[in-house]
Amino acid sequence: MQKTLTINYQEYESEQELNATDRELIAAARKATEGSYSPYSHFSVGAAVKLGSGDIVTGSNQENLAYPSGLCAERVALFTASAQTGKGCEVVALAIAAVDSNGKAAEASPCGACRQVMIEQEQRQGKPLRTLVALDDGRVREYNSAVDLLPFVFDAEL
Repeated sequence: MQKTLTINYQEYESEQELNATDRELIAAARKATEGSYSPYSHFSVGAAVKLGSGDIVTGSNQENLAYPSGLCAERVALFTASAQTGKGCEVVALAIAAVDSNGKAAEASPCGACRQVMIEQEQRQGKPLRTLVALDDGRVREYNSAVDLLPFVFDAEL
């Protein structure tokens, strides 16, 4: 039996189409790329999470010569937010931005491990986690739930 999977997202032609709060979050993610430690990939990724309190917590990718020992920007930001706010951490939105080795805007979509962490955050808080991805050409892609990024999630109920 063949089935069809539909992924829902919205794409904006420019950041100017976003509301002020989302523009601020994208700007924080861009700024976070400056904290990247990426001597191997030369690809700097920044992430910013907007908490239910209105606070913004950022993170950047942190590489390590022993490849699996590094951590992506999305997980740095989400884990930092959780560590700082505790069990009641509510993440309303996550923004991701990247720059290449020449300092030019690049596209970075969350890896599978980050997507699973995003799903776990949704499950913990019982609410969807909006994700904004800044694309290399000035457009922005918005996902209303991490499930749209990882539809066949690893679930404790399985």
